[in-house]
Amino acid sequence: MKEVKRKARAKINLALDVIGKRENGYHDVRMVMQTIELHDKVRLKKIKSDKILMKTNLPYLPRDNRNLVYQVVEYMKTTYGIKSGVYIDLYKVIPVGAGLAGGSTDAAQSVLGMNELFELGLNIETMEEIGAKFGADIPYCIRGGTMIAEGIGEILTPIKPIMKLHLLIVKPKQSVSTAYVYGNLDVMTISNHPNIDAMVRGIEEDHMGQIVQNLGNVLEEVTFRGYPEVKMIKEAIFNNAALGALMSGSGSAVFGIFEDQGMAHQAAKKLKRLEEVKQVFVTTTYNVQ
Repeated sequence: MKEVKRKARAKINLALDVIGKRENGYHDVRMVMQTIELHDKVRLKKIKSDKILMKTNLPYLPRDNRNLVYQVVEYMKTTYGIKSGVYIDLYKVIPVGAGLAGGSTDAAQSVLGMNELFELGLNIETMEEIGAKFGADIPYCIRGGTMIAEGIGEILTPIKPIMKLHLLIVKPKQSVSTAYVYGNLDVMTISNHPNIDAMVRGIEEDHMGQIVQNLGNVLEEVTFRGYPEVKMIKEAIFNNAALGALMSGSGSAVFGIFEDQGMAHQAAKKLKRLEEVKQVFVTTTYNVQ
C-alpha cells in the first residue's frame, strides 16, 4: 500500500457536564458526544526519503512538529521503527478553535491511517492509547459515533446510534481558547447541570423532543461572558426555527437542530448575513457503520 485517504469527521457535544477538578488541573467531565458528517481529509503517502513532509490548504497552519498530525506521524515512525518517509496532505474544512474537535479528529485519523499504511496490526485499544498521549478527545475521535465520555474524556461507553439529526453549525469570527474557558470555570458554582441520563434515554428511544429538551453545556456560561457574540449566535439560531441550539465543547461554534434540511438551509442563508459570523455549515449526524 502506497497511500491512504481518510475522512476526519467533526464532533458535537449534545450534553457536557463538568463534575470535578483534579489536583493536576484536569477536569472530570461527563458528556454525550456525537460524530457529524462535516469533515477534513487526511492523506498519508509513503515517500522515498526518511522525512515527514506536510502540506495543508490553510497557510497559517504549522506544517512541522507544532501540528498534531505531524506529531502523531513522527511518534509512530519512531515507536514502530518505520524507515520510510511520510507525506501528509491535510485538507481542512472544520473550523479551528470551534469546539468541534478539528485538530483531534485529524490526529485520530492519522493514527488509524499510519496503522493501515504500514500494516502495523494495532488493535483499537492500542491506537486509543497512542491518541490519548496527544489529546483527551482523540480516543473518542478514533472510535466515533454516539458515546458517553467520562473521566477527562477518555472513558468511553457506546450507546445506541442517534437518530439522524439535521444540523446547522455556525462559527463566529472569534475563536475560543479552551484553556481560557476551563481556567475561568468554577466547578463549585455550577448550578445548572445537564441531565445526561435523560439525554441518553432520549437517544435510545429516538425521541426528538427529549433530545432537544436535554441539550446542555455548563461551559456556555463562561464562554458567553468572555465572548458575548457566541451567545448572540445561539439566540439567532433559536430565532430562525431551530428545535434546539447549543454551543459545542468550549466554543466558539454553536449548532442548531432543525426539523429538516430545508429549514436548516433557510436559517443558514439568514445567519450568513450577520456581521459576527465567519462560517456556516449545514450537515447531519454520522453513525459509524
